[in-house]
Amino acid sequence: MSDMNIQSVAGEAPGLSQWQRVTNTFSAPSTTFEDIKRGNRSWWMPFLISILAGYVLFAGITLKIGWAQVAENMVRLSPSLEERLAQAPAAQREGTLKGMQYGPEIGFAASPILVLVVVALGSLVLLGTINFVFGGKATFGSIFTVWMYAGLPGIFKALLGAIVIFAGTAPESFNLNNFAPTSVGAFLNPLETNAALYKLASALDVTTIWTLVLLGIGIAAVAKVKRSSGYFAVFGWWALIVLIGVGWAAAFS
Repeated sequence: MSDMNIQSVAGEAPGLSQWQRVTNTFSAPSTTFEDIKRGNRSWWMPFLISILAGYVLFAGITLKIGWAQVAENMVRLSPSLEERLAQAPAAQREGTLKGMQYGPEIGFAASPILVLVVVALGSLVLLGTINFVFGGKATFGSIFTVWMYAGLPGIFKALLGAIVIFAGTAPESFNLNNFAPTSVGAFLNPLETNAALYKLASALDVTTIWTLVLLGIGIAAVAKVKRSSGYFAVFGWWALIVLIGVGWAAAFS
């Protein structure tokens, strides 16, 4: 073997296993994202972990709360919707309640597909943002993989929500929009709080912000740009989405 080949082999760092990337996401995220940048883009393990945690929450809601109760709670926690349904014909009211029941239930059941679609679309948006706005060199596959690992903090919210449910939370007090005490909104009464303020408070979620930080670090690494550029790209889109949600709540609640 030539000296050049020896140096090439010696200079190559061994890739991490998926399990190592999962654990490093929490303890040393830069290590995980640098490994992805080197071309190690297997993402099925964080995907399966997230889906499993989501199904634990799904089981808790199904067994302990009931999706019909979830729909009733959603109506009761929205005075404007409750008023509109009270004035609607019985058949229309029943149809609306069934839609509010089966929509979230089907969404939870189909979460593997929905997660893949959301991550794929979000990755396309971030790909365009980090490459064309900030001069990055990321690929779709690298950002998609980064997103899968960056989303791992969400498992804590899902599992905490399941724990709260199985611990005996009253079904009539369950709020699907704040099922775990991880956001500011979870500690506010939606019936006594301004709708726009409640929407903003619900967006200030520990696990969401944790994910956004990881995502910013990750896309900056795979795009080979400054970490601040990654933060601007990720938090910029998040802020826009939050502002739209707050504006909608202010206008129609």
